[in-house]
Amino acid sequence: MENMKKTIAIDMDGVIADVEAQFISWYLRDYGIIITREDLQGRNEDNAFPEKGLIRKFARTPGFFLSAPVMEGAVEALKILMEDFEVYIVSAAMEFPLSLSEKLTWLNTHFPFISWKNIIFCGNKNIINTDYMVDDHIKNLDNFKGKTIMFHAFHNVSYNHHTRANNWNEVISLIKQDF
Repeated sequence: MENMKKTIAIDMDGVIADVEAQFISWYLRDYGIIITREDLQGRNEDNAFPEKGLIRKFARTPGFFLSAPVMEGAVEALKILMEDFEVYIVSAAMEFPLSLSEKLTWLNTHFPFISWKNIIFCGNKNIINTDYMVDDHIKNLDNFKGKTIMFHAFHNVSYNHHTRANNWNEVISLIKQDF
């Protein structure tokens, strides 16, 4: 019998899609105020910007997900991971239903090598049963039964109970050490 590849679930927002840069860019566009990544460190998504609820407002705005930049190193890293893993893109996209088509178009544009069979849009990631999960949200990692890698984000800097990766080079290194 052929060896089955191990599986890895990779989050979209904040992991392969740089939504943090998108929030900062849209804030400058709409409010004319420069906010830096450093300004966001340690804040949660509700109080990241002076205007409460701004992140949810932007996330519900048409075009937000479609025009998000790709996280540095993500395309190359996923190609490397696909050599040894069955890679799944997993996004809890149901909270923002208008984002579904934008996210699919974004993936097809920037990650055309990911099959539609390996894209999972869900409401709750507790159902995901892969060997690994790379995600920036603690709520998704805490309930995951496999090995976790917490991708660095402004809202998770004060947590340290998951293995942290600050970028895609670190993700690859961590997985290669384990694999």
